[in-house]
Amino acid sequence: MNYKHLLFIALISLIACCTIMFLIWLWAKKIKNAGVVDVFWALNFPVITIITFFLSDGFETRKLIICGMFLIAELRLGLHLWQRVIGHLGEEEGRYQQLRKEWGKDAERNFAVFFQFQAISNVLLAIPFFIITANSSTEIHILEYIGIGIWLIAFFGEMIADNQLAAFKKDPNNKGKVCDTGLWYYSRHPNYFFEWLTWMAYFIFALATPWGILAIISPAIILYLLLKVTGVPNNEEQNLRSKPVAYKKYQETTSAFFPWGKKGR
Repeated sequence: MNYKHLLFIALISLIACCTIMFLIWLWAKKIKNAGVVDVFWALNFPVITIITFFLSDGFETRKLIICGMFLIAELRLGLHLWQRVIGHLGEEEGRYQQLRKEWGKDAERNFAVFFQFQAISNVLLAIPFFIITANSSTEIHILEYIGIGIWLIAFFGEMIADNQLAAFKKDPNNKGKVCDTGLWYYSRHPNYFFEWLTWMAYFIFALATPWGILAIISPAIILYLLLKVTGVPNNEEQNLRSKPVAYKKYQETTSAFFPWGKKGR
């Protein structure tokens, strides 16, 4: 495995992602909507995919498999976020409105730094991808097949959860209510759980490659971000502000992350 070549690919990816995020920050500043960062965070991964596919020197079949998995998952997420955010550009999401209030006159400067950190996270999270595409072995390992199986469960699980929530929100009769049907009956954030499971699939896939254990950094970072930073905490705060009584009851009976049975039943 040529580590200098891997670093070169990572550097090119970082330059591309940072440039994209700088341009998106300029746009977000103009329209006063920082929520667009979520869309392009997801869409940066297809950019990394294309760069890595053409520059890496691993086994072609393995590259096609992992690139296909990565591209499909992140394009689906990016397009889902596009519909959610771009369709309402005039109204910034509550969590970004809250950050704007907290940061006050420093908001735009802080958002500029925040956007660049998102670009850096893109490259850090792509570590499994860099490692896998450098593997020159012509044999597809059993761990890679297991990774594909887990990825399929995660991909369809996240897509179903997103579609269930979108359908719930479209119904005007559900205004002020909490979505607690389908996968949302078992977890308050099934979409986040399956997003994390997707990265676990990449990690397991990477274990068939020398130094693949380093890929654990991706699901570890994703889990930390989802549980402690931008995922569950921000989402829960926003839901408690918009529907305090209903969401508090939902919190008391439903698992925050891992799908599980109802508490107290």
